[in-house]
Amino acid sequence: MAQSVPTPIRPARRTKDITYAVRDIVALAQEAARGGREMLYLNIGDPNKFDFITPPHMVEAVLKAMRDNHNGYSASSGIPAAVHAIERDAAKRGIRNIRDVFVTSGGSEAIEICLTALVDRGDNVLIPYPGYPLYEAVLAKLEAVAKPYFLDEEHGWRPDVEDIRNKIDSKTRAIVLINPNNPTGAMYDRETLREVLALAAERGILVFADEIYDRMILSDKEHVSVASLDPEAPVVTFNGLSKGFLAPGWRIGWGIVSGKESLLKDYLAGVNKILRARLCASHPMQHAITAALDGEKEFIAHTKEKLLRRRDITFEMLNSAPGISCIKPDAAFYAFPKLDIEGTDEDFVKGLIRETGVVVVHGSGFGEKPGTKHLRVVFLPQEEILRKAYKNLLDYLKKHLKK
Repeated sequence: MAQSVPTPIRPARRTKDITYAVRDIVALAQEAARGGREMLYLNIGDPNKFDFITPPHMVEAVLKAMRDNHNGYSASSGIPAAVHAIERDAAKRGIRNIRDVFVTSGGSEAIEICLTALVDRGDNVLIPYPGYPLYEAVLAKLEAVAKPYFLDEEHGWRPDVEDIRNKIDSKTRAIVLINPNNPTGAMYDRETLREVLALAAERGILVFADEIYDRMILSDKEHVSVASLDPEAPVVTFNGLSKGFLAPGWRIGWGIVSGKESLLKDYLAGVNKILRARLCASHPMQHAITAALDGEKEFIAHTKEKLLRRRDITFEMLNSAPGISCIKPDAAFYAFPKLDIEGTDEDFVKGLIRETGVVVVHGSGFGEKPGTKHLRVVFLPQEEILRKAYKNLLDYLKKHLKK
């Protein structure tokens, strides 16, 4: 009897378009490191890989929860103490008409659940370019369309409201606002946010407000939660412990749904079906939420002091040579300098990693206006590492300037 030839397992077609530039660049960095080169990592926004430490009172809250045997499943939306702490914190930010709060495995799970409950195949969601690539990855998996709108670099990376208006069609289900923005570090002014909310109301679509960096403000600008501007507007606000509370590996985030009840009732039923199906976020880790939101926050000032110095070094050095220019970030720990080079920004970054060991991410991995080239740097490392990395970058840039 002839032996059949084993058939390779075919992946689902929906995986074809899933990319994640921040992680995808790591394989190239690992290859360079194996060659013995000193590596200078400016690619991943993980504060705990540098000199930032999760606040001890949050750690103690988790340890106590574990010792008290809070190690089984929790309610699908999260433990009541955490949910109430999130509601109180949202109220301080002016968010009213809260219809639901749910705790998730990082802000990423909240985003994925809310998109999954919203879009059908062929629907589209407006996402910022540049912006966080998770949205594109999730929408590709859902066989929906990530439709980019552009941030205006000439005006401090402000959302181009007219571009948003022109991109909305009958299949548009939501507009994503990332404020403060990853990868640019920009914050959006109140008037621009009002315009986006008015446009969403006019067209009957949801707003997703990704505000995970709202405690890392590095300028005198005011951060405005978009949901605070209109209590009737359907908005889902995402946040969590990863960035502002220096606990990214704990994977604790949340969503806050606010707005007019009649507009959100059916959608929330869908969200909660998914929440129940996946059981719950890590139960003991949820006990850190109350400690974080209601506890002392002196560490935030110390965190911002370090980041301010590192932001200023970044801004100064990435504007000190021909071929590169950078808008000063208002918040978070990213900068998105513009390049005037031959070739693509992806090829530039690959060469930079191989030749210098400086690991950054190509701007096209976050989306950018056609004809422009950028890269994203993370300015979390200590000052001496940043100075060395930027010097190497600028030396490499000299060889690749546009002729």
